[in-house]
Formats: sequence, structure tokens, C-alpha cells
Amino acid sequence: MLTLDRLKSARDVSLRALFAEMSPDGHWVGELSSSPLSTATAIATFQLTIGRQPDRTAAFQPLIDRGLGWLAEHQNPDGGWGDTVLSHSNISTSMLVYASFHMTKSHVKYATVIERAMSHVTERGGFEAIRKRYGKDHTFSVPILTQCALAGLIPWNQISPLPFELGCLPHGFFRWIRLPVVSYALPALIAIGQARHFHAPSRNPIMRWFRQAAIRPTLKKLQSIQPESGGFLEATPLTSFVTMSLVSMGLTDHPVTQLGMKFLIDSVRPDGSWPIDTDLATWVTTLSINAIARESWNEKDADHVVEWLIGQQHRRVHRYTNAAPGGWAWTNLSGGVPDADDTPGAILALLKLRPESEVVREAVESAIAWLLNLQNADGGWPTFCRGWGLLPFDRSTPDLTAHTLRAIRAWMRLYESNPESARTASDPSVDSLQFGNSPESVRNGGHRKSPLFRRASKAVESGFAFLARTQRPDGTWLPLWFGNQFASDEENPVYGVAKGLAAYRDFRKLDDPVALLSANWLMSAQNEDGGWGGNLRTPSSVEETALSVDALLGVPAADAACRRGLSWLCDRVFDGSYRQTAPIGLYFAKLWYFERLYPIIFTVSSLNRSLENAERLVDSSSVDSNT
Repeated sequence: MLTLDRLKSARDVSLRALFAEMSPDGHWVGELSSSPLSTATAIATFQLTIGRQPDRTAAFQPLIDRGLGWLAEHQNPDGGWGDTVLSHSNISTSMLVYASFHMTKSHVKYATVIERAMSHVTERGGFEAIRKRYGKDHTFSVPILTQCALAGLIPWNQISPLPFELGCLPHGFFRWIRLPVVSYALPALIAIGQARHFHAPSRNPIMRWFRQAAIRPTLKKLQSIQPESGGFLEATPLTSFVTMSLVSMGLTDHPVTQLGMKFLIDSVRPDGSWPIDTDLATWVTTLSINAIARESWNEKDADHVVEWLIGQQHRRVHRYTNAAPGGWAWTNLSGGVPDADDTPGAILALLKLRPESEVVREAVESAIAWLLNLQNADGGWPTFCRGWGLLPFDRSTPDLTAHTLRAIRAWMRLYESNPESARTASDPSVDSLQFGNSPESVRNGGHRKSPLFRRASKAVESGFAFLARTQRPDGTWLPLWFGNQFASDEENPVYGVAKGLAAYRDFRKLDDPVALLSANWLMSAQNEDGGWGGNLRTPSSVEETALSVDALLGVPAADAACRRGLSWLCDRVFDGSYRQTAPIGLYFAKLWYFERLYPIIFTVSSLNRSLENAERLVDSSSVDSNT
């Protein structure tokens, strides 16, 4: 039975666990899953370097040996590897791991491992399966095949050449020339494109000359966009692919190579593995702030985390994506890139903790302008760059659009609370933000005279139009950065619907037919055990159950579903299994990951919101004595 005591006790247990994860610096860092794919690419990079510089064997061989041992230990029963130790095998990671074992010539020690791996990749379709999986998007297929070529498994002429010479162009041209890679893959375009040219130059003498002439300026470009840490996007795979490509051309002493190698050395874990990315410190910090009730903070900690978060806002044009100042990345490290998911998260977190601070207001207003400038013509928000629409990772996406709309709503509420705007604060059309229904309020409202506010109003309208247009007939939205490996298509509509409904909730639009359709679908996706997975008939997870309950709590018709979901969550909290992670996160090029803090954060958020709605949800006549 769901009682108030049980809810409070479960919330308190999970809240203490979340605060215990706070770093000594006053924010959260979290821990990303170790990655067989990252480990394989790092091993290949070190092995190639030893081949070029034998004097580095003493430094790199232990890293190689420990990495191979970790990979052998985590081979799946089917002979392949997934992106995490909890992931199903996939052809991409399995091929890269197999290539690394082959490259290191460890056939004697790991004969059984290699034999099983070779059988697995052959059964899955080998190199053609790689090409088929990614289609026209060369962002990941070409790097995988490049490592295979460097291992001697495939001839270079079977790898599509990349137009690395386009790296000479100013960044603003990239959206118009329809690159075969996504916006964030410029380092790979340059380095892997050069490696392909080096090992299999064009037969056309004019093209060969043209590309040869582009080598020096594009290497200069590559060096200019490498972060101080050496890790492009703080990602081991991307940094490894760039570094191994340069090493294969004999550029072992190039500054990009040296800095990339340092990043890989600094990133290795004690068990010999590498994560997919260094960390998601900014992201998990904003998620934590937004999950924790305001009254649970002491003022010192609140001030400290706000100061830290404001310090992570990008204040100058980003040298990688050319993004304007004002956004936040997923990490505080130098390889992070501002985006339209972390920026809304930071806005919501800052306004939750310190809405009265002038420093916060200035930072948030700058971020709102940044987001408005990022909005695509279709009304939705992409991740990094406006106007890139050729490949999926550059298109507008419902989950980011919904998150951005929520951030805009929070800022508008702050703006409306400004005493100078008090004249229209009671206007119903303003309070409900049903823009366009009251033209007179636009003319007479003091805060309506703000150009940024008017832009935001229009952005909200087009943003909701995008959500309505991209909703599937069954009421679902598909997110870009999250999936579910148990779904037949690996999609996660539960996450997409949860994020979409949150936007409708914040704008008091849950009675909108679009929101009602989504809420009905989400209720229908609940499992018999009371939890949710990522899609219909997928195993329940803590993350997806907490997100679903959180989204449905504002829907009166969903009270029964919420009670069952909360009971499921409370059971997990009290038996300790709420800390179990699920590989629902998708990184660049659909690489799976899990984050140790996700289940804790999402549980805290769901339980806190449930306590705000406790009168509707709990049996107040019963007290649970087992908490």
C-alpha cells in the first residue's frame, strides 16, 4: 500500500544517497560506464604508436595488456561485445574489438577469445554489416573501417574517402555543402580523410594534387580546434580515431597526436578500461539540482553549486562548433561543446536555486538568447548547430525541443515577476502563456515590450507546433539521445513522451489533445509489475519508471498508474536495487552508455514530485511500518 510515510521514507533514502554523491567541490561528477568500444580504439592507438616508435613500448605495453585483459573478461556469451558491460553485442563494437586483438598479435594468449570474436562478426555480416548499419552517414562507419584497415583486415580502397579538404572552409559554409558526417565530426573528417588519402591516394592527378595541398592547412585547423585536455568532445573513440590516423601517416610527433595520446593516458581506468567520455559533470549536476526540492538545500551548498554552474557557461565563441557565447556543455572540461539539452538544464537549475540573483538573471538571459538563435526553421531545436539537417544527429529533435520550451517558460515566469512588469502579471493570457490570444496584452503589457520576450513567445508557439507535428500517430515522440536495447528497434518512446509531457505540464497544457494522446500511450506502456521500460513490453527499469511517473503526476486520469509506479519505485529503494543502472543513454553515433547517477537522480525527482501531489495519491488512513 502506498502511504505518505512510505513515500517520504523512500524519498529521504534516495535523497541522502544523491547528496552523498556530491563531490568535495560542491557539484556532481557521476561515473559513466566503461566501454569496450573505447577500450578497443585506445588499444589500437597505442599499438600503432609502438609500431612507429618502439621506444614507447615500456610506457604503452602495460596499457595494451590491461586493456586486452579487460576486453577478454567482458566478452559476451555470443562472442561479441556491446558498448557497455550490460549491453547486447553489436557489430560495430565487436568489429573494433576484434581488430584490436588482431592488431596486437595476441593470437596465442587470446586464441579462444579471437576465434569466438571472428565467428561472431562473420555471422553478423562483417564489413558489409557496418556499411549497412550506418548507410549514408559516414560519421562512424568510416572510422570503424579505418581501424580495420590499420589492422590489416580490409584494403584501404574499400573505405569511402572523406573530403578532408573542406576543413579549410570557414565554419559557416559547412551547413550548405551537405557533408557526409555530422557537425561534431570535423576532427574525424580531417584526420581520417587524410589517412585514407595517405594510404590510398586518388588516381586523379588533379584531385591528388588538390588534396595534397590541403594537408597542411587542415592539420592547422585540426590543431586549432583541439581542446586543452587533448580529448575531442572529451570522447575516447573520437580522440583515438584522430590520433591513430595521424600516427599511421607518421605524424607521431605532431602536437595533435601528442596531446591526444596524453588524453588517452589520462583517461584510462584502474581496471584497464576506458569510458565513452570523461564525464557528464555539468549534466548530472543540473539534473540533480532540478530533482532536489528547494527546501532540501542549505544556503551554503546552494550558493556554491550556483557559483560553479555559472562558471561553466561558455563566454566566448566556441572554437569547435563556432557556437555563440551563452550555452552550457555536458561537462566542465575543455572538450565539452555547448548544446540545447545542457543549456536548458542549467537555466532550470539556476532559476530554481537563485532566481533573485542578478548574476543568475544575466546568465540566464544570455542563455535564452543563445537558445532562440539555435532554433531551426521547423520550430524545433537541434543539439549543436542551427541549419544542419542532412543527418539525424543534426536535426531538430522532440526531447531537446521540449526541454528548451521548459527553460523558456521558467525564464518567462521570472520576467513576469519583475515589479516593472506587474501591470500585466494578472493577465490570464500572460499567466497561461497562450500567446496570440490577446493582441492587446502585447501592445499594453510592459514586459511585452522586450524584444527578447517577444522572440521567446514566437519560439514557444513554433516549438509546440513542432512537437504536435512530430508526434507519431500513437502519441509518442522519439528522443535522440536515449534508447532501449530491449526494444526491437532500440528506440525509447517512453523517454520521449516523458520529456514531451513535461513541457505541456509546465505550460499548463496537459488538456491539449496532443498531451492527452501521449499520456494515454504512456499509461498503456506500463508493465504488469507497475514499472516501465523504454517501450511496450520491455523490462522495467528504475530510470524509465521514475521518468514516467514524474511525467504523469500532473495528469489526473493517471493517478492509478502513478500509484503502481511509485509502489514499484519504493520497493526498489527499500531493497537497494534502485541504484541498478540500465544502458539507456545514447552517445554520439548511437553508442550506448549508462550513468551511475541516473537511477538515483530520477528516483529523487519522481518521489519529490509525488510528495507535491500526495493528497491525490496516498492512503492517508494507513501508516507503513516497514520503512
